[in-house]
Amino acid sequence: MDLNLTAVELGKKIKNKEISVVEATSAYLDSIEAKEKEINAFVTIDREGALKRAEEVQGLIDAGKVTGPLAGVPVAIKDNMCIDGMLTTCSSKILSNFKPTFTATAVEKLQAAGAVIVGKTNMDEFAMGSTTETSFYGETKNPWDLARVPGGSSGGSAAAVAAEEVPYALGSDTGGSIRQPAGFCGVTGMKPTYGRVSRYGLIAYGSSLDQIGPIAKDVTDCAAILEAISGKDDKDSTSVKETGDDFMAALTDDVKGLRIGIPRDYFGEGLDAEVKAAVMAAAKVLEEKGAEVEEFDLSLVEYAIPAYYIIASAEASSNLERFDGVKYGYRTAEFTDLHNMYKKTRSEGFGPEVKRRIMLGSFVLSSGYFDAYYMKALRTKALIKQAFDRAFEKYDVILGPVAPTTALKLGESLSDPIKMYLGDVYTVSVNLAGLPGISLPCGYDSNGLPIGLQLLARHFDEKSIIRAAYAFEQSREYKRPAFAVERGL
Repeated sequence: MDLNLTAVELGKKIKNKEISVVEATSAYLDSIEAKEKEINAFVTIDREGALKRAEEVQGLIDAGKVTGPLAGVPVAIKDNMCIDGMLTTCSSKILSNFKPTFTATAVEKLQAAGAVIVGKTNMDEFAMGSTTETSFYGETKNPWDLARVPGGSSGGSAAAVAAEEVPYALGSDTGGSIRQPAGFCGVTGMKPTYGRVSRYGLIAYGSSLDQIGPIAKDVTDCAAILEAISGKDDKDSTSVKETGDDFMAALTDDVKGLRIGIPRDYFGEGLDAEVKAAVMAAAKVLEEKGAEVEEFDLSLVEYAIPAYYIIASAEASSNLERFDGVKYGYRTAEFTDLHNMYKKTRSEGFGPEVKRRIMLGSFVLSSGYFDAYYMKALRTKALIKQAFDRAFEKYDVILGPVAPTTALKLGESLSDPIKMYLGDVYTVSVNLAGLPGISLPCGYDSNGLPIGLQLLARHFDEKSIIRAAYAFEQSREYKRPAFAVERGL
C-alpha cells in the first residue's frame, strides 16, 4: 500500500473498496514497527486494538453506517488526550500508569467518523516544551534529519505524520505546539479558534490557551479533520456553538480580493534569512493569484513571550496541583507522612522543565507578586487581542513565519531554556488572542529542512486561512522526508 496517500485520499480508496480498513491499518502498523526505533514518535502502540477496530469499521462502512471522508483511516492521538482504557501519560513519569475511564470528546468525534486509533504519540512532558525532548520516554527525532528536533510539544504527532507512520494525528496547541512542529517536520498543522473544539478529556496545561487540532499532510486533510472534531460540547463550558463549520467548502484555488497583511514586526532581528526569503516568496505567490498583500505594523509583539509564559505557567501550577500520588498516577515508594508523600511523589514524578514552570507559576501567583506579574500579563493579553482586532478590520489573513529558524539540533534548546522560549515568538500571541492559525511548508533551507508558513485569521474564520493555505499549496511540490528517501521507503 502507498503510505504517501493523504488521509482523504486513503478514505476514498477505502470507500471505493480498493483497500480494506484492515489492510490500511496493518500497513501503517508495520510502518510504525519498522521506523519507531529511530523516530520514537509513539508512547503507546495498540496493534491488537487497532486491528479489531479496523474490522468493526469495515463492517460499518459496508453497511453504509459510516460514510465520511475519514472512515477507516488510521490516526494517532497525542498522549495528553484521554482514551478509555488506554495508557495516557502526558509523557510524564507521574502518569506513567494512568488509564482513564473516559474518552476525550474530540477523540470520540473521530471514532464516530470511523477513525481507527493506532496509538498515542510522544510529546514534551505535560506539553511544556518546544522540542519533544522533555518527555519521560525519550526524545522524538525529526524524520528530515535524525540529529534534529521535531519541534513541540506535539512533536510525536508531527513526526509520525512526516515519517508516514500515520496519515494524520491530533495534537494540542497552547503556544504553537501544533504549528511549530508541523513547520519543523514539513507537514500541515492547524490550531482552531479557542472554543471551536471541545477540550473535555484534554489534560490541561494552560486552560485559557489550550486547543486541540489536526496535523496532516495537506490542507484538505486538516479541513476534513476539523469538520469532524469541531462543535459545541456540554462537557466543556468554553466550547462554542458556531455555524459555518463546512470547512471543506473553503478548498478553492481562488484568493482574488483576499486581503493579506504581513506584520513588519515579524521580520526583524533573529529571523533566519532563508526563512524570511521563503515566507516572502509565498506571499508573492498569493499576490500573483489575486490576493491584495501589504505590510503593516502589528505592535506589542515583543511583549507576547513574557505575557504568555507568565499566564501559561500560572495556569500550569494550578492545573498540575492535582497530580499528588493520592488517587491516580505514580506514588513514591517510601514516605513518612502525607506531606512527605506529596513532596517526594512530585519531586520524583515531574521532570525539570515542568518543575521550572510550576515554580515560575507559583511565584507569579503569590500574594507579593500577583499584581506586578500575573495581572500585568493579563492586561497585556487584552492589549494583544485588541492589536489583532484592529489588524483584522483591514485584513482577512495575516501572513508570517512559524518559527525564526528551521529545526534545531537535538540538545541545543535544553541547555538554554530562554532560547527555547524565544523560539515561540511568532506563535504564542495567537493563543493569547484565541485566534485560528495554520502552518504549512513553504520551502526548504540550504540543509534541506522544511520552512513553515503561518496564516492567521479573525475568530471563527478558519475558512479564510484554509482558502489561502489551499491556494498556496497548489503552487508547491510535495517532498518526502529524508528518512523515507534514504531508506527507499
